[in-house]
Amino acid sequence: MLCRGRLAGRLFFWGEAMNGKRIYLWDWPTRMFHWSLMLAVLGAVVTGQLGGNLIVWHGRLGVAIAALLAFRLVWGVLGSTYARFKQFFPTPARVKAYLAGAWHGEGHNPLGALSVLALLGLLAVQVLTGLVANDDIAFTGPLFPLVDKAWSNRLTGLHHLLSNVLIALVLLHVAAIAFYARVKKQALLQPMVTGWKADAKGESARGGGLVALVFALLVGIGAAWAASGVWLPAPPAPVATEAPDW
Repeated sequence: MLCRGRLAGRLFFWGEAMNGKRIYLWDWPTRMFHWSLMLAVLGAVVTGQLGGNLIVWHGRLGVAIAALLAFRLVWGVLGSTYARFKQFFPTPARVKAYLAGAWHGEGHNPLGALSVLALLGLLAVQVLTGLVANDDIAFTGPLFPLVDKAWSNRLTGLHHLLSNVLIALVLLHVAAIAFYARVKKQALLQPMVTGWKADAKGESARGGGLVALVFALLVGIGAAWAASGVWLPAPPAPVATEAPDW
């Protein structure tokens, strides 16, 4: 009888899940951005910590992150429903409602939105400071010629300082995902992999068509070109001097 009761319970909850509303939450450009940014940031942290010859790759990954952030900025305006900043921007009213248990929505909740925006903002600062940084040995950022050495040194120090804050925010982000999965029984990763969410209360995402995607990609490519510094004039060649005739 006990086994039958457990089996009936499982079938009941399985049936409830099957009857739940299933919506298309995260469009594939948003998902590609998310996982690409994760890999780029992980690579940048590792190469930055190890240093040495890997610092060249650290700089390249910084350029890639600049492109991804520029893409996301555009996609946050022109993308599909839940990718748009206006959909999840954490206004005081939304945060208050969430803390009071009165917020109901799909996509990023107000606290999650704060975490996302903090990460994106910090990454933008890290990219900007890293592009003009130097290590006093052999590496300079691709836009180093745009500032003098004193400013580069200051921004390099800020870049190193904020790297620790970035690592802390990333770990907090991962911990929050684990908390929601284990305690609140909300799978946040699955929709970011498949795009679909079960037992949802909202409507499927709309918008973010081909024209918006192409425009966002072009902006991202333009950001990579600008961050790479290839447009800067080549430094003057050293003046050859004749050896003294002793």
